[in-house]
Amino acid sequence: MREYEFTLKFKLPNPMTDTGMFVDALYESGCDDAIIGTGTKGFIALDFIREAPSAYDAISSAINNVRKAIPQAEIVDASPNFVGVTDVAKLLGCSRQNIQNLLSKSISDPPPAIYGGSQSVWYLLDILTWLIEHKNYQIDESLVEIAKTTKSLNLVKQLEMLDSDTHRKFQDLVCAKK
Repeated sequence: MREYEFTLKFKLPNPMTDTGMFVDALYESGCDDAIIGTGTKGFIALDFIREAPSAYDAISSAINNVRKAIPQAEIVDASPNFVGVTDVAKLLGCSRQNIQNLLSKSISDPPPAIYGGSQSVWYLLDILTWLIEHKNYQIDESLVEIAKTTKSLNLVKQLEMLDSDTHRKFQDLVCAKK
């Protein structure tokens, strides 16, 4: 069993509900390994440190525990997923400047940023994979696994928002053979 750290954010069925009333129910449903955040009206976030055989098992059991306590809760987001240079440095225990130098002075192409502005943003999985494959970084497998799982969950969630006709058209366009 490995230990996985991740955050799940849920939309509550009734945005006017006092989120504090769910804290005991969440604890009793199996979320006793989470810090529960109730600051945003209509949403609840849980920071987990959960032992499980895999990242998928950790996240899926956490989602099921939340739904046991709040049956109509809708998963909104799983993290870590999107990261900036500071986030990567914090996760890896090094300086922001170290990560910035690796990205800017690399001979091998770093992964493309999702947003490339003054504060670029990447998928954590893409940065970790690049650091492992091109920079020979030794990164905890549980972090790589959780990054892969959260990216997959969030992409499925985003895909769910597309209407089927738009999805099909873009899939045909992106997957077109040359």
